[in-house]
Amino acid sequence: MSVFSVDPKAGNPVTTEVLNETCQGLGVKLKPEEQEDYRKLLAVFDESARDLMAMDDYLPICDLNRFPRQAIRKPDAEENVNGAWATMCSVKDTQPNAGVLSGLTLTLKDMISVAGVPMLMGTEFVTGYTPNIDATVVTRILEAGVHITGKAVCENLCHSATSHSSSTGTVENPHAKGYSAGGSSSGSGVLVSLGKCWGSIGADQGGSVRIPATNCGIVGMKPTFGLIPYTGCGSNEATNDHLGPMTRTVLDNALLLQAIAGTDNIDDRSFAAPSPGNVTKYHEILKSISGPQRLDNFKVGIIKESLEMAVLDPRVKECFLSAAEGFRKLGATVEETSIPLHKTGSTIWTGVSKAGGYLTKTHGAAGRRTHNMSDLNGLFLEALKDDQKWEKAYVATKNIYLNGAYAEKRYPALLSKATNLSRKLRDAYDAALQDYDVLLTPTLPYVATSHPATDATPLEQIKKQVGLTSNTCQFNQTGHPVLAMPIGMLAPLEGPGVGQSGVKLPVGMQVIGKWWGEETVFRLGYAWECAHEWKEL
Repeated sequence: MSVFSVDPKAGNPVTTEVLNETCQGLGVKLKPEEQEDYRKLLAVFDESARDLMAMDDYLPICDLNRFPRQAIRKPDAEENVNGAWATMCSVKDTQPNAGVLSGLTLTLKDMISVAGVPMLMGTEFVTGYTPNIDATVVTRILEAGVHITGKAVCENLCHSATSHSSSTGTVENPHAKGYSAGGSSSGSGVLVSLGKCWGSIGADQGGSVRIPATNCGIVGMKPTFGLIPYTGCGSNEATNDHLGPMTRTVLDNALLLQAIAGTDNIDDRSFAAPSPGNVTKYHEILKSISGPQRLDNFKVGIIKESLEMAVLDPRVKECFLSAAEGFRKLGATVEETSIPLHKTGSTIWTGVSKAGGYLTKTHGAAGRRTHNMSDLNGLFLEALKDDQKWEKAYVATKNIYLNGAYAEKRYPALLSKATNLSRKLRDAYDAALQDYDVLLTPTLPYVATSHPATDATPLEQIKKQVGLTSNTCQFNQTGHPVLAMPIGMLAPLEGPGVGQSGVKLPVGMQVIGKWWGEETVFRLGYAWECAHEWKEL
């Protein structure tokens, strides 16, 4: 421990009473004869802390002259019939730009910072936040020639896997209104599916790119942990946080990932990733493949336990197995493989996401080498003290605070235990991936559900997503790359479209690869996509 002084300045606010209050909060007592010594030590720390807080923050560079923020506005009702736009804007390069994304339009999940553009995060729990930085991915896509046309609705603080929770209103499935678009990157999935933008960048902490990608019938990638820097994005829990590209095709997805991947030397999650200049050229590799898309030298493993989930719709299972057969027809070896821990994966993820998510919201990104969004963290702390704000919090947000506070008292070792077990889970998948090039699961166990009633109770809201992440959340903790892609359409079993001729909703498949194995994942996904018209299956 370094101490630079033991003599507090006159007028220091740390009194014996302040020291005693601190001890009471910690649940400890000091010997009476030592109290003055510790008061002085606390007082000189207070002086150091106040000096530090008075310093200007250090922010990533944001070039507002080259990339001006223009036409920032709320969407009109007539242009937002699916409720997917959070904020409209126009941000693009003022210089000639022939980058790899030149001329393409992109939206961003509304928890990715764009300086000067309001960030609603789908909530009324935290309000009035406008970032003062661009996220690393924003800088990269602008430098690559993208035209950012707006922010896509994010489900309430990324805490819903269905699309009814945003403070701006329900986000409607692009294939049938009245049904969930999936969450929490709901707006991104809808806008890409409807062709309102070429692509979008979502965020995935438990399936939040892959779930809306599936419900909306598009392609979503949760890459290897850290391949895309998370700098400048709202965090739920650092070890679950992933950004991911959302596009209509696998080829487009490969291009977008190629443009935004690589360490930024700010976010410690990205430190193991290659530099941007050394990122694998996923798009060029796929485009270079000539002739029929054959997979003769590839081995594909179907995770047996992913087909044994209690909530799995038998029709989804049948559709998935038919899609897996498509790999065999392309020449790949396709087999079932057992990974028993897969079924426990959601429990492990829950321990991290609830306990760790609570600590993130109350203490910020402690122990991380990254850019801390201190202004946003402060808003969360203020909101928690405001009864009116608390009443406006979404049910899952309240649940995270309650679960986390309870775990901190009752199970203080829960987070560390879950973290260790997540490594065991990763090792289990790695062992299987020694025998197979990729693993397969259904993305979701059932097609999109109808929205809960506007006056639904907390449990009624949560019931709409029970078991939804049974095959997705594990890979946020293990960090493996996962491509979610559409493989067919099924009629809904409930909701306004039941019995209506022609109403069908997408079904999805996950292609899971080795760490840093995005090239292989894309290769198999692209081959399957080229050989199938998924909407006809």
